[in-house]
Amino acid sequence: MKALAHQAAGLWGFAPDQIALAARRENIVWRAEDGRGVFALRLHRPGYRTADELLSELQWMGALVDAGLTVPRPLPSAMGRLVEEVGETLVDLLTWLPGRPIGQQGALDVADRAGLCRDLGGVLARLHGISDGWTPPAGFARPVWDRAGLLGDAPVWGRFWDNPGLTAAQRATVLAARTKADAHLARIADGLDYGLIHADALSENVLIDEGRLSLIDFDDGGWGFRDFELATFLMRFLTAPDYPALRAALLAGYAQRRAVDADTLDLFILLRALTYPGWIIPRLHEPGGAERSARAIRTALPLAEAYLATD
Repeated sequence: MKALAHQAAGLWGFAPDQIALAARRENIVWRAEDGRGVFALRLHRPGYRTADELLSELQWMGALVDAGLTVPRPLPSAMGRLVEEVGETLVDLLTWLPGRPIGQQGALDVADRAGLCRDLGGVLARLHGISDGWTPPAGFARPVWDRAGLLGDAPVWGRFWDNPGLTAAQRATVLAARTKADAHLARIADGLDYGLIHADALSENVLIDEGRLSLIDFDDGGWGFRDFELATFLMRFLTAPDYPALRAALLAGYAQRRAVDADTLDLFILLRALTYPGWIIPRLHEPGGAERSARAIRTALPLAEAYLATD
């Protein structure tokens, strides 16, 4: 992996001693630094995104930066390309944003939790507004988190009802919730706010620097329901004692764009929870995969059961 990173770094003019491993997550990220500044060299998980999808992500991020949103700016290689390929690995380079994540694994490592959620709601409202005002270039290709992408036969993150950790009874519950939610979403979809979303605004992907928030990791960004965006953040805090205050603050910040219907948001919290048992299936063999799968099921099942118990 180090040799691959050195080869990739050279495409942007970095020497081997100018990069250092920074993170191993969905992508492997190297910190690159020279007289030009500090950058994030991303080596993407093979097969997760196509070159066209990655280029589209970078074009969108560039438009967001140009419009004043604080997200990483993509930089072209020495050959003038935003995306390079080294073997079977797609590579890009982004500016390195200052700050630290607001938390890890569903935590919020800040003193004013509600205040931060209010600010984040405003950032997400701006993201959606800027995206609506931008015209994607020809060939723009990103994941589609629509009704089919969430509840169809081939969801974006996989067939969650096929997670091998589900018992027969649990699988029946999940399938019943899927059927009911699909009919529910079909009834209301035409009236919902829909467009480009980050789709992964977890605490790990929100940075804070001197009180200013920024978004990173647009890997899963694409077309989707805006309530799904808010649900992605909130789902991690469902069991927090101050969840009602965090939820109210996030929606208050987002209110600069529009008011959010409580029942619709609850539906999308369920839908977000259902995606994770599907996402983990191809990663079960990875370190911690079984534990993450069990946690995803523990989160989704009570929500599915509660949803089925409602009118």
